[in-house]
Amino acid sequence: MTDTAKPTDATKKEEPWREAVEQRLAEAPVRSSGTAQVGTGSGAQRIDYDFIAQYIPVVSDGLSAKPGEPEAAVYTLAYLAHAQGSGATSRPLLFAFNGGPGSSSVWLHLGALGPKRVHINEDGTMPAPPYAVEDNPYSWFEHFDLVFIDPPHTGYSVSASEDARKRHLSVDGDVSALAEVMRAWLARHQRFGSAVYLAGESYGTTRGAALADKMLDLGVALSGVILVSCAMDLQTLVFQAGNDLPHSLFLPGFAATAQYHGKLKGALNDAAAARVAAEAFVLEDYLVALHRGATLTAAQRSKLAKRIGELSGLPAALVEQQNLRITDQTFFTQLLRDEGRVVGRLESRVSGPMAARRGYAMEFDPGIEAIVAPYASAVNGYFAQLGIDTQRRYGIINGEVNQGWHWGRGPVDGKGKMSGNGYTNTTVDLSRALRRNPHLRVLVASGHYDLGTPYSATNYSLAQLDVDAEQLKRIEHHYYDAGHMMYTRPADLRKLKDDLAAWLARA
Repeated sequence: MTDTAKPTDATKKEEPWREAVEQRLAEAPVRSSGTAQVGTGSGAQRIDYDFIAQYIPVVSDGLSAKPGEPEAAVYTLAYLAHAQGSGATSRPLLFAFNGGPGSSSVWLHLGALGPKRVHINEDGTMPAPPYAVEDNPYSWFEHFDLVFIDPPHTGYSVSASEDARKRHLSVDGDVSALAEVMRAWLARHQRFGSAVYLAGESYGTTRGAALADKMLDLGVALSGVILVSCAMDLQTLVFQAGNDLPHSLFLPGFAATAQYHGKLKGALNDAAAARVAAEAFVLEDYLVALHRGATLTAAQRSKLAKRIGELSGLPAALVEQQNLRITDQTFFTQLLRDEGRVVGRLESRVSGPMAARRGYAMEFDPGIEAIVAPYASAVNGYFAQLGIDTQRRYGIINGEVNQGWHWGRGPVDGKGKMSGNGYTNTTVDLSRALRRNPHLRVLVASGHYDLGTPYSATNYSLAQLDVDAEQLKRIEHHYYDAGHMMYTRPADLRKLKDDLAAWLARA
């Protein structure tokens, strides 16, 4: 006869995590109702809805050490059109999430998709407080029931143990967790009869591309994937020694931004002309020059530096000093240096003041600073109206998740490290999903003033998809005259909705 096993120190340490998950899963859903005012003018309509906020368990699979035991409690917020006969449960359904990694779904929820939105100034700058939500006439609720998902350790969502946290803070662990959340939500609400769509933004596109393939493994064939501000292939975005791709792929975005801030001259002092000229230079000259590297002659280097300077608004001497390779950080801190300002990353139309000493590192991103406080204040006020307890802090952005993220593909080992190496790339997953599912369609949205996930980097990623010409016909890419969250600009909010409606109509 053996003695009863005593809890180990590790078990005791994880008890609060598990208790938090159990407590959340035991909470009753928060229910409310409302009316969405969608459309404008003669096309305006009112859609009554039920709102349901609830935790969905991420359950261990049958091969785990503890099958059936919840590994996380994931918060979901849903808007469901009032039942109208037998068609209510077959209405198209859209799951949406943002990225980071470490971001809640608040940006898509209260920026573009939901029946309410947060106002940001047309030029991307921060409006004066106080902040509150307003009706969103361009809500996607006209086309779908909406379910917003906050991944583990964002919003109110939590993992049940340290091992679970390590899995969830990884590329494939995150995908598996969200796939299970969507499957469980569909089952709980008996919505397997609905056409299912996904919408992801930023790292949410990394996740969304992989989920298009993963959901097929769970028996769910998606009707469409909407990718806002793509980050499917990190090699196109990460400035690192030996990786020349971003230097070429960011240049058109640098040109657009420099033109916006009045730093380009002559024929280049036109937004479209600046982009076209930069795109042509990249294809005709710059890629070859980067490939040649140190074999370029002094005269060739000087000529290239001059042209890069003309397109980026930076001094040719600086371009030469940087070995013809301008990083994002260099651009942010150098373009408006003479004005004592730093350029925004996620919204490059916005700039912010440098410190008096004018350093060479980006202290903060004025593009994201312009929206964090308005969204954070507005979402808490809105949640209170819906009956959600806001005494518990809602994690808009969790920097610890981002810092602790495991970027490799494959399972996490006992030390939290990942198998594999290289840059995270889920274009392979999306390619496979397009080949497996002949009905999957993809809508892509990019902002011209997004220097986090530039539009030309997305062009490259889409061009590298491992699919044939017929499958490529199922992909559309649209462009907007704002940044990463292009929908904060009212004209682009409307254009995004119009592009979505036209895309759906072509199905």
